[in-house]
Amino acid sequence: MQKIQFGLSLPASPASGMTRGDYMEVVQKGLGLVSGHFDAAWFVDHLQSDNNPLLEGWTAINYLTPLYPQLRFGHIVMAQSFRNPALLAKMAATLQFMSGGRFILGIGAGWKEDEYRSYGYEFPSAGTRVEELDETLQIIKALWRDKQATFRGKHYQVVEAYCEPKPDPIPPVLIGGSKPRMLRLIARHADWWNLSWTSIANYRRLVEESERACAAVGRDAATLRRTWFGGCICAPTEQEVKALNPGSLSNEQGAIVGTPQQVIEQMREYIDLGVDYFILAWGGRTGRPNPITLELLVNEVLPALNRS
Repeated sequence: MQKIQFGLSLPASPASGMTRGDYMEVVQKGLGLVSGHFDAAWFVDHLQSDNNPLLEGWTAINYLTPLYPQLRFGHIVMAQSFRNPALLAKMAATLQFMSGGRFILGIGAGWKEDEYRSYGYEFPSAGTRVEELDETLQIIKALWRDKQATFRGKHYQVVEAYCEPKPDPIPPVLIGGSKPRMLRLIARHADWWNLSWTSIANYRRLVEESERACAAVGRDAATLRRTWFGGCICAPTEQEVKALNPGSLSNEQGAIVGTPQQVIEQMREYIDLGVDYFILAWGGRTGRPNPITLELLVNEVLPALNRS
């Protein structure tokens, strides 16, 4: 059986009333608990959430990567529109070099219109954003692979561009998406496929659609790694779960919630669909992250899932 891996989704928004010290203590405690057990830490890529505090994803992982050498780092997921594709390839190659190969490229087409408009980015149609992502990935891969890259697309161009040193190893490319055009793009370009906050019923349906997309482009669907991202709340008893879950999150809302045994059972449903990587927001969608969840995931859930 494929080894099950966990990733930790870090909170990008300090909770109400948190000082910098409070926030960093939460992040450092979480990373300390999972280092040596989880595969990677992940950060979202958004620019605003109304007037709430929100940290920028690239800056955050560049700060944290050297502090936690047992973890890889990535975004869940970057909006391709925010950064010039060639510059993004160079940024990723630089982080891969300086971190000793611990970067994962997580990327998507972007979706949050208000932050595009507020920050001065155009917000074209969904179809155009998918075209732009396709060109972005072609440019990134060419720069990582070729001595010099030239690409003249509908949206982006590079001419005789160098990207040295090449990233070694080439970072895995994780792409998030669920619509038909995105699934075909993912089948062409991704190493890993991510679905976020997706119930087991929806995941099952989308696996079938992904397999059809892979067949349409001539790819073996088994070569596309399936990942899941969402909230996770775990506590020793059902009463304690309720206390940590004021928003009443459930799997129908795309979360995994329960005692260790209940969490294991819920995760096994996804594993039966081919998922072997879970990216977990350990406080659910709202509220302060809690160490109880992480301690149980590290000490009980992950070992049980990987027990032969």
